[in-house]
Amino acid sequence: MTAFAPDSLVLNRKLPLWYQVSQSLRASILGRTSDASLRLPTEEQLATHYGVSVLTMRQALKELEEEGLISRHRRRGTFIEPGARRSTPRRLLGSIDAIVAQQSGERTTVLGHGAQPVPGDLAEYFPDVPEVVAYRRLRSDGESGEPTNWAENAVRPELAEAIDPADLERWPMTKVLRDVVGVRISRITDTVEARLADPETAALLQVPLLSPILHYTGVTYDEDGRVVDVARIRYRGDRFSFTVTVEAH
Repeated sequence: MTAFAPDSLVLNRKLPLWYQVSQSLRASILGRTSDASLRLPTEEQLATHYGVSVLTMRQALKELEEEGLISRHRRRGTFIEPGARRSTPRRLLGSIDAIVAQQSGERTTVLGHGAQPVPGDLAEYFPDVPEVVAYRRLRSDGESGEPTNWAENAVRPELAEAIDPADLERWPMTKVLRDVVGVRISRITDTVEARLADPETAALLQVPLLSPILHYTGVTYDEDGRVVDVARIRYRGDRFSFTVTVEAH
């Protein structure tokens, strides 16, 4: 049986290596295709793939095992749990792969996309272009089908030319921009605030009008300091948790 092939990872030496590896592997697992192998490569093969020590790889795998995403069997190997899905709050330490992992593992439907004038509340992010390409997506629980959040992304038009909307049904926009379009992302600024569901959000998320939701805004910058994408995501208040861990080193 061919082993599962995880995505590549560019390590950030300012963050714990085991954490970055676990986040990257988590995103690969949650975003895998239905026909992907459930067998993971060996610890040694994974360590070589990510460019880390076996000890670091072992710590990353322990994290995923504790979350119920994988199971490890002596002499048989390590396997993805067939029903693996995100079930615990994500611990965000500031890596791009943490953002990808947070957004992976759900069924995504592209509701529509197309060019539009830059919205007034986004003008500060796109001062040099008259329009952006907007993508609207609805995410649902992979098992129950219940809607969990819906997202709007405003992307620079020259980058949107290289985006296949079908990729957005499998991967988060962050991953598509980085790994498909080739954008060298330097940072993402996140804002999370409480709001009340407007009529469109209430209809899409199947919640009462004016019920509490969490509104996430993510502004993505490239290495030249340009904003390449602004994501606005509305989460059902009963389906989202946000945990930030601050490391003391």
